[in-house]
This record gives sequence, structure tokens and C-alpha cells, in this order.
Amino acid sequence: MLDQNRDKKVSRFWEKYIDKTKCYGVKPDVVRWYVKHAERYIKAHDSRLSIHTVQDIDKYLQEKGRNTRLKDWQFCQIVDALRILFTDVVRSPWSSNYPWDDRKSQAVSLPESHPTIARQPLEVTSDSSADHSAGDASLASIQSLFPEVFASLIRQIRVKNYSIRTEQSYVAWLGRYILFHKQQHPEKLAAMDIADFLTHLAVNRMVASSTQRQALNAVVFYYKHVLQKSFDDIGDFTFAKKPRRLPVVLSSDEVERLLHEINDPVYRLMAGLLYGCGMRLMECVRLRIFDIDFDYNQIMIRDAKGNKDRVTPLPRKLITTIRDQLEHVRKMHDEDIANGLGEVFIPVALGRKYPNAAREIVWQYVFPSQRVSVDPRSNKIRRHHIHENGLQRKVKKAALKAHITKKVNCHALRHSFATHLLESGYDIRTVQELLGHSDVSTTMIYTHVLNKPGIAVNSPFDNLGTSG
Repeated sequence: MLDQNRDKKVSRFWEKYIDKTKCYGVKPDVVRWYVKHAERYIKAHDSRLSIHTVQDIDKYLQEKGRNTRLKDWQFCQIVDALRILFTDVVRSPWSSNYPWDDRKSQAVSLPESHPTIARQPLEVTSDSSADHSAGDASLASIQSLFPEVFASLIRQIRVKNYSIRTEQSYVAWLGRYILFHKQQHPEKLAAMDIADFLTHLAVNRMVASSTQRQALNAVVFYYKHVLQKSFDDIGDFTFAKKPRRLPVVLSSDEVERLLHEINDPVYRLMAGLLYGCGMRLMECVRLRIFDIDFDYNQIMIRDAKGNKDRVTPLPRKLITTIRDQLEHVRKMHDEDIANGLGEVFIPVALGRKYPNAAREIVWQYVFPSQRVSVDPRSNKIRRHHIHENGLQRKVKKAALKAHITKKVNCHALRHSFATHLLESGYDIRTVQELLGHSDVSTTMIYTHVLNKPGIAVNSPFDNLGTSG
């Protein structure tokens, strides 16, 4: 009799679980996998579900994250299965505030073309350029038509150690240039042909000035470094109009409100570093443990834009939070080592010189992914940093929740860092160094806060006797 009652209770439990999956739009043929994920969690624990805590979920997800055969979508499916279990069936009081979506975004593996892992040794085969197509079928066909052209371009780009973003951009622009000239080999084209292409971009395509400049740099780079031709004067061409845009800057109050609305402590810390240190997005997600210097209260930002290193101040108010994050990373790394894992991506040359460096704690990312994954280029099992898209989405959502009506993104926090320093009386050269700008003219865009033209002028409407 007791067994029958127990069976009925279990049956009702799973009926309720299956019914709740419908609320999340889970397809009927996929429901059984959600049930399996929930069953596996229950079997992995002897205690009653009602007394489970956030720590139990985190520990379980970290253990699952060490499964090297687990795909992104499978990990996300596990997270959603546990969300339904604890939020809708068990109704644990903490579950409604648990960052389920953040756990999924923090576990996204890096694609082959991601800037962190995309750099390859200099030996480039003629067909490797196909990996760098812009997604356009016609561009892909151009690369197939002239494989040696793109292989040579990529080789020279990597000799100069340009970023993967630049490589992808230059490959795409050279393809468009050849396509514009009816698939002629670049060797057969002259300076006036470059001018015609640039005019086409400005007049017919109506591209921005920065886009036109990027196309010019790409094509000239190929002629100069691959074909050894120098075009000092490529002739007259129509310049795209360069708009004068001021950066989006948040007030100190808006920054506080924004950070307050980021509920996940990892993303809140990352956003705090973007504002407190003036970091770029990728500089933040790529931080490693040895980059943080608590004794000198500074952070070393390595291999930044333009292949430069720079130092930025470590916000004192974030020191305790950063130490807690590093302790979490150490524990995760120790468990990875115990499971035969623990490797992280390091530059190819350093990996050859120091074979064991990839498993050392100092090389670990400050913001590691929730799970290990197979490096798509080396096929090695590694724990990369979390994907930057998660932080981008978090910042935008927080801005909406904070009722900030400005166009807020991660880079706005860097703009705010620079502007607030100038408002506090720091000189332009200091701000230039902290931002890592090569030219002070780039930093000068932030001086608009010092001039504030028109701000001190009273609107004539305020002189009217009527109210708004």
C-alpha cells in the first residue's frame, strides 16, 4: 500500500513537471530529455529537493560543465530543466532570483573565429582563407577563385600580428574590391581602379567615412605588403562624409543605477571594471589572474588595441569582490586539475616555450566559462573565458530596468570613465594613457564636457509667461 501511494505521488510529480514544460514552450518530442536531466539531478543527490540551495545548483552545473562531450545547447537544456524543477515544481524560494539565464550565457563556447582563439601559426595554406569569408556567397566564390591572393594577404597580416578582426575585415574588403572589378586579378589593376572602388562605396553604397577608410587600408595593405607596390597618390575619389558624433556618457547616478540592476555578481563586477578602469569589452573578458596587482592597486591590460600594453588603476571598492572572484577561480581550477583538465588558451609561441604554462593558476581567466569545451582550432580541452555577448545583453537589460533613456552599451561605460576623469580635473594626457589612445586627438572628443557649449544658455521658452 505504501509503495502504491509512493508511486502515485511520484507519478503526479512528473505529470506536474511535464505540464510545466509547456509553459516554457518545450516541444513535446524534447520533453523526455528535460525529464531525464531532472531525474539525473535528483539521483545525484540523496537529500530532499526542498532543502537544496543555490550552492547545490552551482556545484552540479560546474560538474556538468567538465563533461567535454557536452554541447552548448545541451548545457542550456540542463539549466532550463533545473529551472522548471525548482521554480515551478519544488517552488524553492531562492529559485525565482537565481540567474538561470546568466548561467547559460556564461557557458557559451567560443567559435573558431573568436578573436581570443583565432590566431594561427604563420604557415597559411591556400585554402585556409575560406574560413575568413564575410558570409557572402559571392565573396566566398572570389576567395575560391584566387586562393593564393588571400593566403598571401593573411600571411602578411599575421607576420605583422594584426588582430583577427582586422584580418577578417581586410580579407572581406579585398574580396569586394576584386568583385567590383569583375573578378580581375589585383595585379592587373592600377591606382585609378582603387579610386573608382572608393568612389563607388561613397556614392552608390553611401558608406560611412570610417568604412571607406577601412576599405582603403585593406586594399593598400595588399598592394604594399604582398605585391610590393606603393600608391602614394591613388588619384581623386569622393570622400564619404564623416559625421561628428559625441560619445554616449552616463552620469555618476546613472552608472550607479545601472550597476544596481545587474543581479549577477560576475557581470556586475565586469561592468564595474569597464567603468572603473576604462576597459574595452574584450579587454575585460580576457583578463587573467596575473594581470591584477593588488600591491600597486593596478591592472595590466595586455595586447590591447594596437598590440599595446597599458596600466589602469584598480578601483579600491572592487578589491574585495575581485578577491572573492579569484578565490572562486582557484577552487574551480583545482577541481579541473583533479579531473585531468585545467588547461587555458595561451599564445602559440608561449605554449611552445612553456609547455606547462597553460595549466598554471596565474594564466587562468578572471572570468572563466561555466564549462570546459573543445578548442575548435587545436582540439584541446580548455576552459575559455565567458563569451562577451552575455555582458553586452546584461548591460542593455540593466539600462532598461534602470529607466536610462540613453543608448547604453558596454562602451558607454568606457566613455563615462574618460569623461568623469576630465570632469574631476585630470589632464588630457593622463586620460589618453589610461585609455590607451595612440593620438591625443582621439581623446579630445571627451573634452566636450569641459566646454559644454550652449548648456549655460537659458532657453527663450523659459522667459515666457506660460508653462509647458
